Amino acid sequence: MSELVHYQIDNNVATITLQNGKANAISHEVIVQLNLALDKAEEQQAVVVLTGQAGMLSAGYDLKVMTESMQSAMKLVEQGSTLARRMLAFPLPIVVACTGHAVAKGAFLCLSADYRIGLEGQFKVGLNEVAIGMEMHHVGVELARARLTPAYFNRCVLLADMLSPTEAVIAGFLDKAVSEAEFMSTVLATAQALTKLNMQAHHKTKLKARAELLRVLDESILKDASTIN
Repeated sequence: MSELVHYQIDNNVATITLQNGKANAISHEVIVQLNLALDKAEEQQAVVVLTGQAGMLSAGYDLKVMTESMQSAMKLVEQGSTLARRMLAFPLPIVVACTGHAVAKGAFLCLSADYRIGLEGQFKVGLNEVAIGMEMHHVGVELARARLTPAYFNRCVLLADMLSPTEAVIAGFLDKAVSEAEFMSTVLATAQALTKLNMQAHHKTKLKARAELLRVLDESILKDASTIN
């Protein structure tokens, strides 16, 4: 099995790095390996930092799968939706260190995390589905509705508006955007600070705070699945 997802733990922080080619495409195998990495972080009770390669968190789902057939595309989307749901309910904090572009599923990874740090620069963050002829799935709509500000929800979901990292903070994709010189130190300091939380209290509070969103996502996963059955 090729290593599409690299796992490293240090000082109670598990860094999970996507490394699937130039676009960091999210394929079935990437999702399998991501889940295995999350399993390991949960076993080791580690705060998670999910990141990508230089200049790219992810450009979205694997286009070869998405263009194969409607059934294959929706099967991959279903796997990705289940991953997003898992991230939102994960028992330990998840930080996304957005190393550049985050498009489509890449942007949804940001929306599924607890804290998101972006890299300033000529990068784009957003949901381009309707621009490339894809109807937004129910899970995507509901996740964006929950995490984006109302004005940007319309601009990003309905109009495929692509944002700079600075604007992505205003919209709700990111919590902060920092310079390249500050990026790694900010990510590490944030993750280390989160290791001081009481994880039982964190998890129980997270489940309370997101109970309605998780319920809606469960319903939406079933709705999306009905289109391929």
